[in-house]
Amino acid sequence: MDEFVSTFTNRLDAKGRVSIPAPFRAVLAVDGFDGLYCCPTLDQRAFDAGGNRLRERIRASLANFEPFSEDHELLSTTLIGDSEILKIDQDGRVVLTETIRAHAGITDRVTFVGQAYKFQIWEPERFAAYREEAKNRLRDLRKRLVPGHRAAGAVREAGE
Repeated sequence: MDEFVSTFTNRLDAKGRVSIPAPFRAVLAVDGFDGLYCCPTLDQRAFDAGGNRLRERIRASLANFEPFSEDHELLSTTLIGDSEILKIDQDGRVVLTETIRAHAGITDRVTFVGQAYKFQIWEPERFAAYREEAKNRLRDLRKRLVPGHRAAGAVREAGE
């Protein structure tokens, strides 16, 4: 498997360390990045994490903007300037920095959420609320999908 899948919740120890789920460590090993690249998500109080594939997606997003433009600077400041590279120890643990814990509201437990080429790091209760909201929004979206066009993402406009 070369994708981050499933959801795991682990305890943070007294030193601020948490074990990365074994399936996620296996994907990181195949990816070849030495460490764990973490950047704040743009829309939630969570962190995106991963290796080279996440970094490639960030670079591809930046390539959509003219270098030195305001939009390029905004995105690069958030996705690169606010990022951290965490070292993974021999036991598969990382130390979550105070910046990460404060941004995500993490105190004693951490939820890891697989998202194919990356995973997210959440405070468990925040993630549970977000997951419920996401399911509700997807149910509403599914009701508006045009029959036969679900894969293409065609959506009915209100009143059609």
